[in-house]
Amino acid sequence: MQFDQVRRREFITLLGGAAAWPLAARAQQAVLKIGFLHPGSPAPNERFVAAFRRGLSEAGYVEGQNVAIAFQWAGGLTNRLPELTSDLVRRRVDVIATPGNMGSTLAAKSATASIPIVFGVPDDPVKFGLVASLAHPGGNATGVSYFVNEIVMKRLGLLHDLVPEAQRVAVLVDPTDTANAEATENEGATAAQAMGLRIEIVKAATSDQVDAAFATLARARPGALFVAPGEFFNSRRVQLAILAARHGIPAAYSVRDYVEAGGLMSYGPSILWVFHQVGLYTGRILKGTKSADLPVLQPIKLEFALNLRTAKALGLTVPDKLLAVADEVID
Repeated sequence: MQFDQVRRREFITLLGGAAAWPLAARAQQAVLKIGFLHPGSPAPNERFVAAFRRGLSEAGYVEGQNVAIAFQWAGGLTNRLPELTSDLVRRRVDVIATPGNMGSTLAAKSATASIPIVFGVPDDPVKFGLVASLAHPGGNATGVSYFVNEIVMKRLGLLHDLVPEAQRVAVLVDPTDTANAEATENEGATAAQAMGLRIEIVKAATSDQVDAAFATLARARPGALFVAPGEFFNSRRVQLAILAARHGIPAAYSVRDYVEAGGLMSYGPSILWVFHQVGLYTGRILKGTKSADLPVLQPIKLEFALNLRTAKALGLTVPDKLLAVADEVID
């Protein structure tokens, strides 16, 4: 009897272990993998990544619990993006999130036609072959398009209203960020012609080149500065704001993060919103929704921000009409 009881206990123990093993295995399998590809560096993007994680959480995914995130940062070296993307493909991630710029998205799109991609791009994804249409993407990519380059005329107009005496406007572009540079130059030339302004292109792709560009501006003395959108300039927003203030140049930027760093004014989308939406879409795809069926999102509202302290330091009087339409005023 004792032997039979021992055998029964062993059998029950083994049965319990056999039942528990598939549950453990399923728990392990439930941890899905996200590849996060970005052309910049972690430190300047901490709060944007936090917005991405919030979006994921709202979709039911928490890093370290039921999802793992493999971060790939290019550190400003955009030529590394194809290599970093290939590594994510080799790891067989379930989704690749590219909420940085067009370069990282194009690198991901070139690397895989099967892994879903959720992008955040400042241009028309149809034009770049990322999707068939905004309403029906049709392939393995979808996300957010915030058309920064299509609002160049509006931003230049606001800058002109703020500094009406400026007839020459310098346009700072990053030549390595081809899509943003070309679109800003083209759209800027069209907008400037319509307003009777002259634009002068200045280029910078490194921190030292930014310093050199402002040395050139100090000699040329343009009436105002228009900074193109892009990850590199965003990562150097404090440097740009300090140099613009030091040389007394009124400058307009694409997102309000520059204004918070001391820049004069900005007009464009909320980058926090973009990252948040990319997180939400990533979560929806992890739950089983196909990227082909998720329409490309666009911002409902663009933000106009002003820094009155900077305006005062530059000797500018902000017109009441601009104060009335500003979404954020730093005083």
